[in-house]
Amino acid sequence: MATAKKAPAKTAPAAKTPATKAAAPAKKRTPNAAFMKALTPSPALAAVVGSAPLPRTEIISKLWVYIKANNLQDAANKRNINADAKLKELFGKPQVSMFELAGLIGKHVK
Repeated sequence: MATAKKAPAKTAPAAKTPATKAAAPAKKRTPNAAFMKALTPSPALAAVVGSAPLPRTEIISKLWVYIKANNLQDAANKRNINADAKLKELFGKPQVSMFELAGLIGKHVK
């Protein structure tokens, strides 16, 4: 009986060393145009962030500045935001999670 020859074992490709990773050019992230588009805030949102058109990222940033300046984060759970009179108009409820923030703001920009 003839025996079949086995194919030579393939060697694993050489693992990349930190030196080879550093040699590869780093890709620069380009901002998403949808986030950089200036949006006009509604009158209720303009009371908090101003009436000038701003990108969505800047609106969220200014909103956080307002929340921290007025000490509106819940003391027990910092992920919750307690609404004052201005924010209650935006949120529609007395307390929201920080994860809901962007979704709620989306209804107040054009």
